[in-house]
Amino acid sequence: MSAPTLNVSSEYTVADQQRMSKAVNYFAWQSRISKRALGQRVLEVGCGLGNFTETIADRELVYGIDIDENCVALHRERFRSRPNVRQQVLDALAPAFPRLAEHRFDSIACLNVLEHIHDDRQTLERFGEVLVPGGRVVLLIPAFEALHGPIDRHLGHYRRYTKRSLTEAARVAGLRPVEMRFMNFVGFFGWWANAKLFRREEQSEGQIEVFDKWLVPVQSWLEDRMEPFVGQSIFAVLEKPAS
Repeated sequence: MSAPTLNVSSEYTVADQQRMSKAVNYFAWQSRISKRALGQRVLEVGCGLGNFTETIADRELVYGIDIDENCVALHRERFRSRPNVRQQVLDALAPAFPRLAEHRFDSIACLNVLEHIHDDRQTLERFGEVLVPGGRVVLLIPAFEALHGPIDRHLGHYRRYTKRSLTEAARVAGLRPVEMRFMNFVGFFGWWANAKLFRREEQSEGQIEVFDKWLVPVQSWLEDRMEPFVGQSIFAVLEKPAS
């Protein structure tokens, strides 16, 4: 394995997910657009505490992997009564990862995780190895390297993306973009202010609460109807060729 997948401690990973779970509307928005592109046999890379898993737990198979043992233990306890939900401590760059192909996944959910991985191109290649032909990779990733700042470093982000850089990474990995759009127009400017003006290392709970309660409901309605020209994130669907 060339590098560890994540750059954060187990304690921080759990604490951060618990704090962000308070952003109910934002999480629901991300989940809604991600779920629609997923099939019935889903590999969730970076399953964490299982917040997104909960929204797709009715699928035929949901197999969550994470390198954080604490998260996987909590995930296992949370879904102990769901035989179709499985989990494993596993790095996407580990030698054992390709063995997951035996589960014949038709889709992979990798939400707000790829930016934590040192070698994202090799990881996308690995994704293609475990997908059935025609399978899809669903991604949420941070947009625009110009927004990179203390919060990104604190979270362990190796990079932020443009549509062009993601398209190139997908091409090298043998995947074809079928959908790619900016998401969270307001968040673009908020992240810029936090990174470049205030030099903050994390978003405050107050910021999260105001954004989630007052801005997300309106913004999500608008962006469902028209893609913004910039955004804090990129939502993308990459497809493995059918033959």
